[in-house]
Amino acid sequence: MERARDYSQAPETVPLLLDRVLPDISGIRLLIKPNFVALKGAPLCCTHASVIAAAARHCVDRGARVTVGDSPAFGTAQAIASAIGLPDMLRPLGVPVVTLGRGVKVPSGSVRVPVSADALEADLILNLPKFKAHSQMRFSGAVKNLFGCVTGVSKAWLHAVHGDKGGRFADMICGLMAVLPPVFSLMDGVEAMHRTGPIAGDPFPLGLLAASANPVALDTASAMVLAAPPASFPVWRACERSGLPGSKPGELDFPRLCPGDFDATGFVLPQTLKPESFRPDVLLKSLIRRAWLSRRDGV
Repeated sequence: MERARDYSQAPETVPLLLDRVLPDISGIRLLIKPNFVALKGAPLCCTHASVIAAAARHCVDRGARVTVGDSPAFGTAQAIASAIGLPDMLRPLGVPVVTLGRGVKVPSGSVRVPVSADALEADLILNLPKFKAHSQMRFSGAVKNLFGCVTGVSKAWLHAVHGDKGGRFADMICGLMAVLPPVFSLMDGVEAMHRTGPIAGDPFPLGLLAASANPVALDTASAMVLAAPPASFPVWRACERSGLPGSKPGELDFPRLCPGDFDATGFVLPQTLKPESFRPDVLLKSLIRRAWLSRRDGV
């Protein structure tokens, strides 16, 4: 963990963190997976462009073949990237932005889900979650961000079919780690988002950047920053039920700053969680809106 008072520090801080966790990436196909949840409110609810660009530059400098990709809830990755000013930062690096597509059915938890072949075919995924509250999962971190590797409208359908089924939805999210390539994570908590989420929360100046070779450990550390019991997060509970390494605070090692070095006083997490499963009318509106945005953006 490192402090970053604002995003101007990303170009120097991101490489320091990535050098501690990444293996040799020379010559590999590396997918940078930011949090591009939606076009609405993108500057706050999505991973900041400065963090993405700093990570891309570092990986290109280390010899990786880098692509930035996500499958947003609404719209396209290209539209969201443009809204946050990312293409101009990536153009000198020759790094493209893609909307993750080509779904391949794979087992995840107790269900089969369509995961993007773009993600499955990468040699390594650099996961760039946003530190933020979530109205259904209480907190959205590194493990939850991998749900963006599921393609297109399938995410809304999976919410509708498997949400609120005794932890099945959270188990499905955790199961993605077993089918994806190796995942390394860098958390954007410089300007976090609290009160609600994943889209329409409020900014919170946390000043944190953190990296880990284990997304579960990064989420456990995030709970420690918030002084919140990890068991209050449904995704963490699913990881703990599966016995995944990094789900116990006592297992974690902090070579730099520790969770207690960050002041999250006043960070508000949702007390009452919304249903995981969408109502049929909400699902239909979601599918129509996504189809319209994709058509508009030419993808």
